[in-house]
Amino acid sequence: MRAVGYGSGLVSGRRARPAQQPMMQSNRQLRYHLTTFGCQMNEHDSERMKGMLESLGYAEADRRSEADLILFNTCSIRETADSRFIAHLGEARRLKRESPERVVGVGGCWAQSVKEEVFERFPFVDVAFGPGQVNKLAEFLTSDSLTAQGYFEFEGFTGRLPARRERPFQGWVQISVGCNCACSYCIVPSTRGREVSRPLAELVAEVEAMAVDGVKEVTLLGQNVNSYGRDLPSGPSPAVAAAAGRREGASFAELLRLLDGIDGIERIRYTSPHPKDMREDVVRAHAELASVCEHIHLPLQSSSSRILKAMRRTYDRARYMDRVAMIREHVPDASLSTDIIVGFPGETDEDFEETLEVVEEVVYDSAFTFMFSPRRGTEAAEITAGLVEHPIKVQRMARLLELVQRGARERAQRFVGRTLEVLVEGPSRTDPDRLRGRTRHNKVVNFAGLACAGELTDVEILAATSQTLAGEERLLARAAV
Repeated sequence: MRAVGYGSGLVSGRRARPAQQPMMQSNRQLRYHLTTFGCQMNEHDSERMKGMLESLGYAEADRRSEADLILFNTCSIRETADSRFIAHLGEARRLKRESPERVVGVGGCWAQSVKEEVFERFPFVDVAFGPGQVNKLAEFLTSDSLTAQGYFEFEGFTGRLPARRERPFQGWVQISVGCNCACSYCIVPSTRGREVSRPLAELVAEVEAMAVDGVKEVTLLGQNVNSYGRDLPSGPSPAVAAAAGRREGASFAELLRLLDGIDGIERIRYTSPHPKDMREDVVRAHAELASVCEHIHLPLQSSSSRILKAMRRTYDRARYMDRVAMIREHVPDASLSTDIIVGFPGETDEDFEETLEVVEEVVYDSAFTFMFSPRRGTEAAEITAGLVEHPIKVQRMARLLELVQRGARERAQRFVGRTLEVLVEGPSRTDPDRLRGRTRHNKVVNFAGLACAGELTDVEILAATSQTLAGEERLLARAAV
């Protein structure tokens, strides 16, 4: 029996497989393959993993079979993410059997949630780490340890690690980690810990460096971005205060103002906010700051106040609708998206009808909809009364999707005939002869044009569906007249 390390301590009694250190194998360049599941925060963490690995001399492999290091960055928010990951892990086991010197690593929220059993269930895994311990992967790969290692303490920001961005003109910025909310269905607080904000000056410096590197659009990430700064000192550092000409404390609105002043940053997005913390100063930032995009994600989850209370969402239907009214008042053209859970335990037909009423009243530009599935370690997973049967969830989901899509299709028509600024992301996924980009309203546009990826261009919108817009680059449209 060998010891398996957890953070800085050791837990004995687990069978560990030898973890070959890939940097010691030969003079050839070692290769890694990384698969990412889940949310934007995981995508950000994966970019940091790639940057860290490439700083160690690794190169990315196109296929797992070509990799010396097989990595998974996991999600545990929904059961489907768990199932998809387990299926992929089966291939890693087969490849490890063929080449025992390969290293298999599992990081992220799923690894954190099963930290006590990961090596027992999957003895071919060499290293496992939670989202707060990404930096430990480098320590493991460069150490002389021959034991499997697990790192699950909550420490450090992945945002402080080097990054290899998927697109050089777009970048994720981690402004905080963890969450202080106690939503009864959510596993995030147990996998990412309590909320910790990064200092204002550090974030400003990071975004300034990104702008120098050619980044035009940044997306600020946190489990609850608009509660940013509440754990920081009451005021910004003297340098930041002087640069901003302000005496205000660290708040999300202040962060938006500081980042808006950085030359080269054309667009600022963020996700995800919490309705309870959506204040007027943040909404006004969308109207007053040139770089803050006209898109707000405002998770609903349910509009039954009774179900919201059971979810521990700390707002009711009336308070949520007050936030929607405030957004519509200050940013009338804003694109509004949301999250909705169908079939939470105890949800009756009447509760579900209340959700449909709000969806019809708000008319969202888009919505992420989910059928409730219990997550281990959450309060909702212990509920045994009032469980909604799966066929009923399916029926409710179908009704919800039809209503969401109809509203999104209607909302999208307001763009037809308008000329919108589009950040070109590359070729269209459905037609390589056309381009694909995104508006400030977070709408995908497929269009005819000559612009290159990373450029901002004007596109005349000719048609709209519930999900995408279609158009023609303005330069081409003018040439045709």
